[in-house]
Amino acid sequence: MVSTLAVPGTYPTLRDALEVAPDGAVITLAPGTYRERLDLTGRTLTIRGSGADDDGASITASGLDGPALSSTNGDVTVEDVTIVAGDYPAVTVTGGRLTLRRCELTAGYGAGVQATGGATVEASGTRVVRAQHGFVFSDAGGTVDSCEVRGVSDDGVIVRLGADPVLRGTTVADCGYRGIYVYQAGRPVIERCEVSGTGGAGIVAAHGSAPRIVETWVHQTAGSGIVVGPGCTAVVEQCRVEHTAEPAVDVDPSATAAVTLSENAGLPRSTGAGQDAAEVDRLLTELDSMIGLAGVKGEVRALIDEIQVNEWRRGAGLSVGAVSHHLIFTGAPGTGKTTVARIYGQLLKALGVLPHGQFREVSRRDLVGQYIGHTAEKATSVFEAAMGGVLFIDEAYTLARAGGAAADFGQEAIDTLVKLMEDHRDQVAVIVAGYTREMADFLDANSGLASRFAKTLEFENYGPDELVRIADRIARNDDYVFAAGVPTALHEHFSAVERDRNFGNAREARKLLEGMRKAQSGRLRAMGRMPSRDDLRTLMLDDLRAATR
Repeated sequence: MVSTLAVPGTYPTLRDALEVAPDGAVITLAPGTYRERLDLTGRTLTIRGSGADDDGASITASGLDGPALSSTNGDVTVEDVTIVAGDYPAVTVTGGRLTLRRCELTAGYGAGVQATGGATVEASGTRVVRAQHGFVFSDAGGTVDSCEVRGVSDDGVIVRLGADPVLRGTTVADCGYRGIYVYQAGRPVIERCEVSGTGGAGIVAAHGSAPRIVETWVHQTAGSGIVVGPGCTAVVEQCRVEHTAEPAVDVDPSATAAVTLSENAGLPRSTGAGQDAAEVDRLLTELDSMIGLAGVKGEVRALIDEIQVNEWRRGAGLSVGAVSHHLIFTGAPGTGKTTVARIYGQLLKALGVLPHGQFREVSRRDLVGQYIGHTAEKATSVFEAAMGGVLFIDEAYTLARAGGAAADFGQEAIDTLVKLMEDHRDQVAVIVAGYTREMADFLDANSGLASRFAKTLEFENYGPDELVRIADRIARNDDYVFAAGVPTALHEHFSAVERDRNFGNAREARKLLEGMRKAQSGRLRAMGRMPSRDDLRTLMLDDLRAATR
């Protein structure tokens, strides 16, 4: 049985939990900031944040001496956590294996991830922002899949000393120098990636390196798109290189390079051969495991069925009508809209419809500028960064012009998005979300806006039975159980609570569990003896009464 340790709760700090965690343990982090460094040697464990629908858990080492997380010769998995370092890398791994899923990494001076000593890094759905470098592989390997490196001050990705990682479906954008720098006999595979907005060249191979670059889109670079230096061996296959300095592809006479370019590479469409049936089944099972949402699940399955059949028809040479993948999600907060949007993007990737399936969540502040002309540029930049995946616009109704105010540029953002959604409907899925009534007003802001979306999915409030099940699932994931009578009392509480527009649904359940854990902590400290394991796991009626008092 896997041992699960909750922080805070059973253990006040991550360090406390790590001191007693056995091999294979799972440490769960409630939303909040954990100001500490983790230095792990020979450890096998998982550190798991609270999930995409919460404010999130953040491990912050700003002002501390060293990386936020160091792993040496271990097997460490980190999921749904923000990791912040000061003037050091956010994460270092020497030997062993490190798995990062849906994390966000920030470093003042250093890399988001620095891998050395034969380490293997498996990163998926992870973003590196505001660092010196994104990923640095030195004599290391692994896979970087559907990740994002953006806004770093130097090279985006570095591969050196014979390192051989696979970079797949990853975006590298807005770097101060080169996008991907391969040297000292590095041997990466760069597949279906996007490199743009670099201060230097897009992808550079030097010092005897041998990259393989396949179906990758390189554009808007200050230097050449792809550079193959002296003595290097490179394969550049079906890549799209545009809007770069000349020459777009610069191959040194002493290099050996096979180069084929394609206008359609970078955002390819599948004819069905690239579908992953097992991944589709896994994702649909994950969708089905969500509590409630029967109508939403049915709508998503219907969409996937239609896409699947269209891909089969296309592969058989039959005509297929134009299909939009843009959706509207309406409903109150905490009803799973963000989670369903993530699964939908991954389903589109598994079906071969979108190349990356990465998820980019934005709001009004990310799309609207502060002066004339700035908004169109800003909205276009955000849209292009989401190409190949899902652009999720939360509280989209806030873009609608407020009272016709001339100084509000939200309308300009809407008009820009309408054109981009039509021009690139095969290359991105835009999902707008918000309260039902306000989203109807939002669709009236542009006469062509409603027609851009394939379907509206209504996320209903959870009922008392569903909220009790959600609370029970959260508790069990954090290694707690309810005492007799607690589920009935929870049902009574959720039945009586007012369902106004501020009701947070699943967030209300999580907030109530946090209050119960705090009440339990005070109760256990007042016992006058060391609590047993059952005492530590059990949430009582008194804890619920204290949390709702």
